[in-house]
Amino acid sequence: MDWEPIASSPTAHVRRRGRFLVVDIVGPHRVFSTSPRNGGQADHVRYLVNHQSCEGGGHHERSPVIVDQGQEAYHDIVCAEVELPSDATVTMGTAANMNYAACVVERDVEVEVTAVVTAGVRTNAVCAGDPATWRETRDGIVKAPAVAGTINTLLLINTPVQVGALMRVAVTMTEAKSAALQQLAVPSCYSSDLATGTGTDQFALAAPMSGEAPLTSASPHTKFGEIVGRAVRQATVEALRWQNGLEASFTRSLFHALGRYGVKEATIVADLTEYLSARDLELLGRNSQAVFFEPLVGAAAHALGAVLDRARHGTIPASAMREAMVQQAATLAVSLAAQPDRWVEFRAKLHARPSLEPKALVLAAVALGWSEKWRQ
Repeated sequence: MDWEPIASSPTAHVRRRGRFLVVDIVGPHRVFSTSPRNGGQADHVRYLVNHQSCEGGGHHERSPVIVDQGQEAYHDIVCAEVELPSDATVTMGTAANMNYAACVVERDVEVEVTAVVTAGVRTNAVCAGDPATWRETRDGIVKAPAVAGTINTLLLINTPVQVGALMRVAVTMTEAKSAALQQLAVPSCYSSDLATGTGTDQFALAAPMSGEAPLTSASPHTKFGEIVGRAVRQATVEALRWQNGLEASFTRSLFHALGRYGVKEATIVADLTEYLSARDLELLGRNSQAVFFEPLVGAAAHALGAVLDRARHGTIPASAMREAMVQQAATLAVSLAAQPDRWVEFRAKLHARPSLEPKALVLAAVALGWSEKWRQ
């Protein structure tokens, strides 16, 4: 099978074939990467590889190789599969499909950056500081479950960059990845927080070692930092669109906004059984897409999610929490009912409920709005 060209510049060529994506560096480059071999800072690397190492679920054939032989030995296997010298190559692995890799090029005058990103967040999205299940000891990493979901970033720069500034590129690149997840309101799989990345993210960035005067800053205050951030953010959003179907419009749903507080698409109909009559529940089930993706319902759900976040983080005092939650829930209910003039009435009904546990409040608001939609 021939290699498919993805992007090309005087300093690097990007190609793809099957499960592999390879960057051929032209001339000496300084490379920073998370690769198990040749990782960290390296001046001798000539190839950057991203590859699909497994399927997202139930695929463990390669796991024994990685566990028994180690990451460095697996690096050599990957390099052999694409016929590249292992001592001059850095590698990244993921469950993401290489056909979903997003490539974005940004330029400021003569400075050009190319971001090539694969991304998946369905089962492994995490917020920095979330509870972890891996621990590295003298005996190795213990209790390491199989997880699917990784954001791998390749960043190619066409001009020299000082070493310290390259370190700042890594920071700006990481912030851009997190900004993309924030833009899509991606939830953590391990807490009620929004995600900042996944537990297995990797990167490789490269810049030529010779040429014009090296850049000295990748701060977001500089145009160089701006185009790094913009390229990585756009490529991450695009990769998630293809790998996980995370279209921006999809994220308006009630479940995307409040799934991290227990409101799940898989259980919503069963959860509403005690709140709705059999006829209302059947009608809702037949029209669930229209109901749960209604834009004003989504807006209210995201607003309620933000209120719940602020309460957890101590922004809103406990004395105001009940009112703050009910206000947003009432907005959700009148939006679903398409009767905004009944907000005061709906607010009073929701305020009278004995329990204001977030999930119960949302279910009550949905039931109230849906049951009243066709009564007036």
